[in-house]
Amino acid sequence: MANIVIIGTQWGDEGKGKIVDLLAEYADIVVRFQGGSNAGHTMVVNGEKFISHLVPSGILQSKPSLLGNGMVVDPSELVKEIDFFHSKGVKVSPDILKISGKAHIVMPYHKLIDVLRESGKNKIGTTGRGIGPCYEDKVSRRGICFSDLLDIKTFREKVYDFLPEKNFYIEKFFSSESLNPETIITEYTEYGKKLELYVTDVSIFIDNAIKNKQNILFEGAQGTFLDIDHGTYPYVTSSNTVAANACCGSGIGPKEITGVLGVVKAYTTRVGNGPFPTELFDDIGKRLQKIGVEFGATTGRPRRCGWLDIVMLKNAVRLNSLTGLIITKLDVLCGLDEIKICTGYDEAKNPIYETMAGWKEDISEIKNFNQLPKNAIGYLKRIETLLNIPIDIVSVSPRREQTIILKNPFS
Repeated sequence: MANIVIIGTQWGDEGKGKIVDLLAEYADIVVRFQGGSNAGHTMVVNGEKFISHLVPSGILQSKPSLLGNGMVVDPSELVKEIDFFHSKGVKVSPDILKISGKAHIVMPYHKLIDVLRESGKNKIGTTGRGIGPCYEDKVSRRGICFSDLLDIKTFREKVYDFLPEKNFYIEKFFSSESLNPETIITEYTEYGKKLELYVTDVSIFIDNAIKNKQNILFEGAQGTFLDIDHGTYPYVTSSNTVAANACCGSGIGPKEITGVLGVVKAYTTRVGNGPFPTELFDDIGKRLQKIGVEFGATTGRPRRCGWLDIVMLKNAVRLNSLTGLIITKLDVLCGLDEIKICTGYDEAKNPIYETMAGWKEDISEIKNFNQLPKNAIGYLKRIETLLNIPIDIVSVSPRREQTIILKNPFS
């Protein structure tokens, strides 16, 4: 039995979707424990691209896929996503997909407020999906859960209780048009009918799986430095993205976790605003963006690109108690004469770089670590040495099978 957490070590977009899809083959259950439809996980199976925003990546392996209590879920997006997977022949029935009754619901006013705030001068760079405002209501104890949605009387009462305050804010502060409660109730009641059979007590479901010695894969969204407590505040997301939240966001105790794997893109990217010390503004940065197809899966926004930052990753190792590393998009670095690694900062906070030789060979079909180009191996070994953490998996191209597994966490 193994209970493994997959976590992003940078600013998200590290390629966790592919890794979860890959490892789901060996897991019995996949659990998503935080975030909402602001996350986009991309998987390529048999040449076909799948992008999920809410449904855990394990769905392509037909493994029970759980949305934990730590998530904020837009039911309109979830229904669309379920329909999308159905159209592709992927089974997303209530015995496969399960939603915590304690997960909070993204309401129309959350999305509207999010968009209106981002239209001002002090933009954070959110996706406009209502995630932050929904978490705000959760913390202020004015949120609506899935269990509320299934009780029409309770849902109606809460909409009429909470909406006047939201409309006052929307009208008076943003000079925008208010929302109609009956329109919301009618729309969301239909979502409740469609999703009712998917709702369960996820904590108890996971506990039973642990008692039955099943393998569980916990899937994080975004990355360590978008964490509300430990990220580059205020340019962060609205939830805890670090490994510890796998417990809080799914309803289990910390002693149940047996390993934490950190996904590390072979370089660094960031979507939206906020600090990025190793960002490249030259042709190499543009090259990484083009070859790596660095555009947000959720928004389509171009990702800023730069060299690997070891200082950042050392913090991620500490914050997440990493037991292993997963390197993704190593193939994007092919063809570069030199590759740089940031190993520190000077007094002016400028990156201090260590330069390594690049490689020209195509690595996309390599299955054995020792068959990688000498300089690629050297780059990976240097990362291991600097972080003092072993590399367990290396992704050499987008498809599921284009992966070198050095150590399977479930074996």
